[in-house]
Amino acid sequence: MSTLAERIRECAELVGSGDELARLTGIPRRTLEYYLTGKSEPKITKCVDIAKAAKVDLNWLASGEGERVSAAMPMAEATVDASVYAFIPLYDARISQGHGAWSEGARVLTMLAFTRHSLRRKGLEPAQLAAVRVDGDSNEPILSDGDTVMMDLSRDQLQGEGFYVMRLDDLLYAKRLQRQFDGGISILSANPAYAPMRVPQDKLDSLHIIGRVVWAGGWMI
Repeated sequence: MSTLAERIRECAELVGSGDELARLTGIPRRTLEYYLTGKSEPKITKCVDIAKAAKVDLNWLASGEGERVSAAMPMAEATVDASVYAFIPLYDARISQGHGAWSEGARVLTMLAFTRHSLRRKGLEPAQLAAVRVDGDSNEPILSDGDTVMMDLSRDQLQGEGFYVMRLDDLLYAKRLQRQFDGGISILSANPAYAPMRVPQDKLDSLHIIGRVVWAGGWMI
């Protein structure tokens, strides 16, 4: 599979040159050169600009998967209006064992499109959002194995009871967290077959909250 830098170079070739891609996207030429050489990677909003300028499929550009131009739509319709939609990365890092940064080594499977209006209504900033898949049945029937959850990475502290993606002893979980009167935190599963876990106050440094779950989606069949 090609690298993101290689795909951006393909986009530059499609529009004629790196200079032309910089002009069409409004990305400074020096910054674009970092993208072209792989010294740095663009944020999602810049990927949208590049895909739109080169008239390529955003999913292909971001992940390398699928067709460069979607066969399901004409070239002119292969991109969507980035002023209307925000694109949130779905990582292949299922909620399971992980070391280092939670997303380290994970690749972007695809981009999930949400209207910017809907995100603003919830007070969410697209750049602070990421999606992963749920592993296991500990939160049935609320969350099923393979469901997708989107988390707000800016909410990495317990701010009221709710579902959070967290890491405990190098394992990732999507669980309901509840603060206790003695300063500890209870980790609750929706499935009654799973007993609650408790992190005492003096062990809270072993609990790493990655983000609060703000959206979930999955199949109904």
